[in-house]
Amino acid sequence: MPSLLLATFLGFSGFAVLMPVAPLWAVHGGADEGGAGLVNGVLLLVTVLTQFTVPGLLRRFGWGPALAAGLALLGAPSLGLIASDALPAVLALSAVRGVGFGILTVAGSAAVAELSDPKTRGKAVGAYGLAIAGPQVVLLPLGSWVAETIDFVPVFTIGAAPLLGIPAAFALGRVLDDFPSSGDHDADAGGPSTARAAITLLRPMVLLLGVTIAGGAVLTFGPQMVRDPAVVIPALALMELMAAIFRWWIGGVADRHGAERFVAPFVIITVLGVGAIAWAVHDQSVPVLLLGALLLGSAYGALQNLTLLISFASVTRRHLGLASSIWNVGFDLGSAIGSVVVGAIAVAADFSTALAATGVFALLTLPLAVRRRGLEARR
Repeated sequence: MPSLLLATFLGFSGFAVLMPVAPLWAVHGGADEGGAGLVNGVLLLVTVLTQFTVPGLLRRFGWGPALAAGLALLGAPSLGLIASDALPAVLALSAVRGVGFGILTVAGSAAVAELSDPKTRGKAVGAYGLAIAGPQVVLLPLGSWVAETIDFVPVFTIGAAPLLGIPAAFALGRVLDDFPSSGDHDADAGGPSTARAAITLLRPMVLLLGVTIAGGAVLTFGPQMVRDPAVVIPALALMELMAAIFRWWIGGVADRHGAERFVAPFVIITVLGVGAIAWAVHDQSVPVLLLGALLLGSAYGALQNLTLLISFASVTRRHLGLASSIWNVGFDLGSAIGSVVVGAIAVAADFSTALAATGVFALLTLPLAVRRRGLEARR
């Protein structure tokens, strides 16, 4: 676990610091807003496409080489950005980073499942989530400030931090590659087919989509929704902080009481949080905005942990890699939809209407949470 957490922390540090800065670098090179928007769009698209291939990469090349390659592909392009701010170069390097990020996300969450006892998996997932969310709390707002007030080069240097995690990746690989084969482990158990396992995993993925569409929209368009940057920056920082705290805290609670019982309440908190932010954007109300950020951030962090635990609990060990892939695709797909669809609705109407639409979608996922809870109660 220490090797996994170190590799994860360094990998996500490089990812987080460049999220707002890589588009700014493209603008610095003369790109318009549309071109700048493509930078993270390409990153996200390549990430999702890569995530489907990661279980096969782990089987073919082993945990250490695969994860080390992911960290190298995520970190090295950051140094390449120093050489050019031309949009084609930035997009190409973003695509390479997307491959690395896709490997890191799927391999990391699958490794948590392999390393942890199912009885204490929530605590392990919480620690893993904190290693992810911690860098984002600090580096997402700090990166753009450093780039705009000091220089881009220090940011690109920090963006190469994943390279420092390569030794930890090989150390982790030496442990995991010695584990019994998951295929052998389940061979005698007559486990479900891959197709059936994938269908089972759609439920937690849709529940995750509900909160990541809302969270992705707020994180993407927050600075445009509120006219005063002095207001929106603390609100976004509060949301990220609450996400980090709840992603860590809910793991131990889920170990003691089960993950399922907490999903429905946090879906409701998602709806309340994004509804409050929509209201605050319409009325430009600072207290309501902060309340909404607190609520949405809490649900954003908690549901990430809970849906990942449910995904792992829904399959046998043979399909843990598949569970990790589908969960990560759901997370990144939700973030992408939150950016693209909310932007389109905002152009046609306004941001309050767009945010309200994400709240409606989150509410529509509630029957999925309530239905499974009802089945558990009857048992």
